[in-house]
This record gives sequence, structure tokens and C-alpha cells, in this order.
Amino acid sequence: MIKIVTGMRRSGKSFLLFNLFPKRLKNNGVDDNHIITVDLEDYRNVSLRKPDELLRYVDSRTVDDAMYYLLIDEVQRLEFFEEVLNSFLKKSNIDVYVTGSNARFLSRDVITIFRGRSDEVRVHPFCFKEFMSTQDDGHNHEQSLRQYLTYGGMPQATTMESDEQRKSYLQDLFTGTYLRDIKERYSLRDDADMEELMDVLASSVGSLVNPTKLRNTFLSVKKSSITIDTIKTYLDLLQDAFLVEKSVRYDIKGRKYIDTPSKYYFDDLGLRNARLGFRQVEYPHLMENLIYNELRIRGQMVDVGQVTLNAKNAAGKSQRIPLEVDFVCNQGDKRVYIQSAFRLPDEEKAMQEVRPLMQIGDNFQKVVVVGGMQPTYRNKDGILILNIFDFLLKPDSLEF
Repeated sequence: MIKIVTGMRRSGKSFLLFNLFPKRLKNNGVDDNHIITVDLEDYRNVSLRKPDELLRYVDSRTVDDAMYYLLIDEVQRLEFFEEVLNSFLKKSNIDVYVTGSNARFLSRDVITIFRGRSDEVRVHPFCFKEFMSTQDDGHNHEQSLRQYLTYGGMPQATTMESDEQRKSYLQDLFTGTYLRDIKERYSLRDDADMEELMDVLASSVGSLVNPTKLRNTFLSVKKSSITIDTIKTYLDLLQDAFLVEKSVRYDIKGRKYIDTPSKYYFDDLGLRNARLGFRQVEYPHLMENLIYNELRIRGQMVDVGQVTLNAKNAAGKSQRIPLEVDFVCNQGDKRVYIQSAFRLPDEEKAMQEVRPLMQIGDNFQKVVVVGGMQPTYRNKDGILILNIFDFLLKPDSLEF
């Protein structure tokens, strides 16, 4: 299989490919001569952008039958790169790893071009535990969490000393890199509606998003004639640029998916806040986004859950009340249900959070992740009340 390293720009794909991975190979006994690196972004390697030249170069480096590791950065600069990579698949002693630019090498392209012949290696911005490793020892957990929720985990941003530097960097990154990638890739001429849509998504983290309602809002408020299909297309483009991920609703008891509405979470919280000029740093919603990202980094498939409560109204008539479970997480045959609660100040709030979990009725793990310094414990109903730092810093915190 061709290993294709994907993820948003500036998240560390090239560093993984040319620094971390070769170091791991050498630590495992691979000889330097069997690691072939090709940086196609470097103009000094411009000749290797020609298929024949690259094939000739790689052939000249593979002088025995031992395994060689071919690492190619910015592979989209290689002419006819699909055919060239397929040629390497025919060599049993060449293991191929590549990265590509979001502008012309998006996740959808990877899946389409190399279906059945590739593995995707997804690189995310730093998770909170990785972010903590970049901080001075003087930072306490709560202080670090506030900074992470505000400025996110883009590697370069974590090295900057002032908040103003981080703000400027993230805002420039959003407009100068990610938006430009999308515009160039899809030749968008009138992108005002897409930018407005990004503002809506950034403002509604943790809320259900319905394309039909969005179209009606654009029509009534913005006087825009944007269609539902165009809104869906823009949502797809933002996902392909790795800016956001979509989480679909799942009827837990009915065991079926509900197409709309869905939720959209930002892959980096700092970029989300930068989009809004750092004017809506709402920690409860950002913590929900943070939990979603952590679950995805751990390899979970994450849906938005819905469970129905049968109850009687004031008139004594039966009614069905839909309750939301923030996350339904699946990994193989294991499942966990998670609620996000920034604070549990009293018993009423605690009951509000556990109520949907109590209606599920199966034996899978049920968890409420709580912010602040409240200790982790299991309540009388067997629900795990999990402190946010225990969740983020302990890989086995969900007790799968």
C-alpha cells in the first residue's frame, strides 16, 4: 500500500515524513542508505518532478533486495504522479510514503485515485497532551487548557511567545493559506457566501446545522440566492481542506442514522477562533469541540446521538421527547457514550447531563466529561464522571 500522509497545511506532515519517521526507522535498524527522501518543493530537485528522472533516481538508489523506504513530499508537483506511484507498487522492496498539498491533493482525491491501493495517515494539530509538552513547567493545567482552547494546537503557534503573535499567525493562516487553497482548487469566483458559511459554522460549534435552514437564512438576511446544493458543496470543500469534520446524528434505540441536521467541528480551535477575530471564545462549546477532536485522534468513529424519552405533558398526555447524547463513539466492537459538561455546579445540572445517558438502556460505558478540577468518580447509576484532564492526559481514561 502507498501511505498517504494527509491533514491541514502547517500541521506537521513534512516534519513527520522527513524527521520523525526516518528517526524511527533508524532506531529500528534501517540503514541510512535505505531511506530515500525526495522534497519536490525544493527547486534544487526540480528535475525529479519529471517521471523518468524520478524513476531513474530511485532505481539508482535501490542496489540490493532489502527494503527501501521512499519518502516524497509535495508529490502533486510530480508530473503523472498517479502512474509513477503505481509503478512503485510493482516493486516488492520499496515502501512508499507521500504527502501532498491541500490545494491540489485533497482527501477526496486520495480516496478516488488510489482506492484499494493506499492507506491514509491523518495528521492533526497537536492534541492537548502534545501541547502540554511544549509548555513551560510553570504552566498549570487550567492555564494551559484555556490557552489551548483559545489558540489551538498548530505546532508553530505553540512556539510563539505572545498572544498577539499567535492571533496574527492564525488569522493569516486562515485567509492566506486555507481560503486560498480552496479558491484555487475549485476556481471559486464569488466566495462571499462560502466565507459567510464559515462564520456560521464557527459561531455554531456544538449546534446542529441544517442546510435548508441555512439557505432560508441566507435568503432572508443576506438576500442571497444560494442553493441548498451549493451550501452542501461548500461544506464538502471545507471538510476536504481538513478545516472541519462532520458528525452525523444517530438514533441510538432505532439504530439508524438521521441525515440532517449534523454538527461540524473545527480541526483546530485556534483557527476557529481566528475566523471570528477571537470575539467568541466560549469555553463550553470549545470544550465539546476539543473532546470531539481528541476522540477522533484516538481513532474513534464519532456520531451525535439521539435517544427518545417517553413522558407525559402537563395535560397528562404521552409525548416523545428527543434527548441529545453529545457523542456516540465506536471503535471495533467497543462503544462509549459521552456527554460534555463544562461545569456541574449542582445536582440539577448533573441530572440534566446524565438524563439522556440513563435512557439508553444498554451496557456500554457511559461518561460525562467535566471541566475544572472536579475529581473523577463513578456515580450511583454507574456513570463515569470524568475530569477533563484525566480524559485528555490518560490514554486509557475511557476504560475500553
